[in-house]
Amino acid sequence: MLPSSHTDSISANVLEVISTKESMTEVYSHATRTKHEREMHKLEKRLCRLMGQAIVDFNMIEEGDRVMVCVSGGKDSYSMLDILLKLQARAPVHFELIAVNLDQKQPGFPEHILPEYLRSRGVAYHIEEQDTYSIVKRVIKKGKTMCSLCSRLRRGALYKVAGQLGANKIALGHHRDDILQTFLLNLFFGGRLKSMPPKLLSDEGNHIVIRPMAYVSETDLQAWANHQAFPIIPCTLCGGQENLQRKQVGNLLREWDQKFPGRINNMFSALTKAVPSHLLDPNLFDFKGLQTTGQQDPDGDKAFDEESFQAMPIVQATGILGDLLSDSVKRNVWSD
Repeated sequence: MLPSSHTDSISANVLEVISTKESMTEVYSHATRTKHEREMHKLEKRLCRLMGQAIVDFNMIEEGDRVMVCVSGGKDSYSMLDILLKLQARAPVHFELIAVNLDQKQPGFPEHILPEYLRSRGVAYHIEEQDTYSIVKRVIKKGKTMCSLCSRLRRGALYKVAGQLGANKIALGHHRDDILQTFLLNLFFGGRLKSMPPKLLSDEGNHIVIRPMAYVSETDLQAWANHQAFPIIPCTLCGGQENLQRKQVGNLLREWDQKFPGRINNMFSALTKAVPSHLLDPNLFDFKGLQTTGQQDPDGDKAFDEESFQAMPIVQATGILGDLLSDSVKRNVWSD
């Protein structure tokens, strides 16, 4: 049998080891939290910078605007409203925000969630109740895509509400990946070079529709939504339609992004660098009227040169393209 003094020494050593492990665990946990906080701070700055830059580049918001922010309850619209509120506090112009949700009367829709959240943020809001769900279910046959009709009905309702609320701008939560998906959908299935514009005139001509998150990646929005723990409301109308072409194209883009880093950035950059003289649309370039000038064009086509492509530099973790990181970004007072 060991002497009591020796037993006490062993016990003390054991306690010391346990205490050391607990201290190390606490240090590791603190370091992990600190790292996460730093990453989220960088993400917030990035989101503000990208949204601010899109607003500046396309003159989306001006002095005195009343902006109707369409909030569906998904991660994208929550993030858009959240960052717009941050930008509103530092913007060089004064503008109003009013959040609007269209309650389409989907079965089981938790109608209390959005009003509670918006009140907690101190945001002016309006809930528009229209039973578009029943119309879509009645008109669209089972198994067919519902998105087109649902979108048209929703758009008409939102235009009407914007007029009633005196809003001259309508903000939608589409992001960079949505824009690329639309481009590929039109390319693959529509036979045309067309995407989702960052700014456009509404169908009836009375409102300007803006997409402030045109430069923001879906990955960043998902990370921000997780960090903010937004009370997400799933769409039960089309959420189960797994074979939608848009979902398939979205999966394709995500696969490319994993296998070929930088490809998504290059594709998005291409949408900002259209060269009509090197496409085949006579409505965009006067091919018939093309005449010799006798002068060298430094930007002209090298007809017999082999085409070469230089990979664009990948901008790490920002989601913004190299060509967008110009002096105008540095002067972006929206996000400073």
